Amino acid sequence: MLLLKNAKIYPITGHVIENGQMLIDDNGKIKAIGTQIKTPAGANELDLAGKTVLPGLVDIHSHVGIWGDGEGPTGYDGNEKPAPVNPKISALDAANPWQRSFAGAREGGITTLQILPGSGNPIGGLAFACKTVGTIIDDMVIKNPTGLKGALGENPKKNHGQNLKHAPSTRMGTASMIKGYFEQVKRYLDKQEKAAAAGQAFYKDLQYEPGAMVLKKEIPFRVHAHRHDDIVTAVRLCEELGVNYTIEHCTDGHLIADFLAEHQVTACVGPGLSPSSKVETANFTDANPAILHRAGVKVCLMTDHPFLNCRHFIVYGAISSKYGISVNDTLKMMTLNPAEELGIADRVGSLEVGKDADFIILNGHPFSYKTAIEATYIEGKKVWELPVI
Repeated sequence: MLLLKNAKIYPITGHVIENGQMLIDDNGKIKAIGTQIKTPAGANELDLAGKTVLPGLVDIHSHVGIWGDGEGPTGYDGNEKPAPVNPKISALDAANPWQRSFAGAREGGITTLQILPGSGNPIGGLAFACKTVGTIIDDMVIKNPTGLKGALGENPKKNHGQNLKHAPSTRMGTASMIKGYFEQVKRYLDKQEKAAAAGQAFYKDLQYEPGAMVLKKEIPFRVHAHRHDDIVTAVRLCEELGVNYTIEHCTDGHLIADFLAEHQVTACVGPGLSPSSKVETANFTDANPAILHRAGVKVCLMTDHPFLNCRHFIVYGAISSKYGISVNDTLKMMTLNPAEELGIADRVGSLEVGKDADFIILNGHPFSYKTAIEATYIEGKKVWELPVI
């Protein structure tokens, strides 16, 4: 067992615990948390006087392990071409746990992340959630799948209409392909139901099974949309289909915050600290999370690694917080909110008894520019520490 003591602990689900203690059992679970915990016989003690303890960060939108960090173009496995509709592929089959990006995530205090395909296709494939330490990706998985990736806007147009000279070449074409795919899925499910009623064999089609999971609300549709009109299109499409969904990036969300709140949209916002590198990000502002939060939108921050390097995720939280979000609410956007959205809050996202002992140790206020992450722990084991220079 391991007992942390004398730390300032942010459990996320409750008040900050000054001079806090946290007991971790031999299975990597939180056994107790508070101010007065009796040290069990044989337990190791870690005195964290002057230190801060946070839950491990949860990055809800990342391409860690599939985007070629340290490998170059040969490692760019995020988008399958040339077909624009690729629901049957999975990011799990591309994730490389030895890629340096996983070490970067641990350095950045990220202990759990969702890895998604890229946004080059109207339907891009399946996402999954995993821990950030390990050598066999299957052993690192917490939940698979966690969603089906969709995309609107410039990326599908560019990858297909401009580069490959086939549809979709417009926003209209992209939306119609998404609608057309789910209409095919509806017919597939109807045939499946009729076959079951008649006692006949029915063979699964991997092209339609992911869409069936979305329509049956087993997984959400996670739609890449930056510009305000693309966001509105995504909401319209998903509500016509009657599916659970998230808006990924939501760059123009601040322009339509009341609309998103009215429709109870979950906005996965980021990457932060970014230039307006294309037309659809012209209205980018780091005030976006705060504006959405004040409007009543559930916000999750994300890195979109490598587009915001995962080593600097906590800096994005600091920048977002300066627009008037409380420290705890900002941390919630980086921990509990994404854990809830991924359906894994029973294990991660806050420091509570029974949850995985995933946490990070800092040497000061979470959002001070002087503060450094000193160590990252996953299931009670140290997986990264600040090097001594």
